[in-house]
Amino acid sequence: MASSKQYLAFVLDQLSSPEEVSYKAMMGEYILYCRGKIVGGIYDDRLLVKPTASAKRLMPDAPFELPYEGAKEMLLVDNVDDRDFLQELFSAVADELPAPKKRKETPR
Repeated sequence: MASSKQYLAFVLDQLSSPEEVSYKAMMGEYILYCRGKIVGGIYDDRLLVKPTASAKRLMPDAPFELPYEGAKEMLLVDNVDDRDFLQELFSAVADELPAPKKRKETPR
């Protein structure tokens, strides 16, 4: 089951920081970025984030779930209605993640 654009719009509105949060559609689902780092995604209309130390601290009882078969487990965010919490969560997870690696350009 693909995720709905309505759920994506709701989550993005809750995060309400367009300069920090972006997304990329991928096979019916959405990868979520914060400050250029992959923080999580929307899979089957579920918001999942990477299980960093800060995500585990902020959501100690959050269950681990698979975004899709063969993927690494992520934490389910069930408190999507709390705008302040979501913003704090995304910022904390992004702070913990390394900067994205720059792609090497291949000579032509």
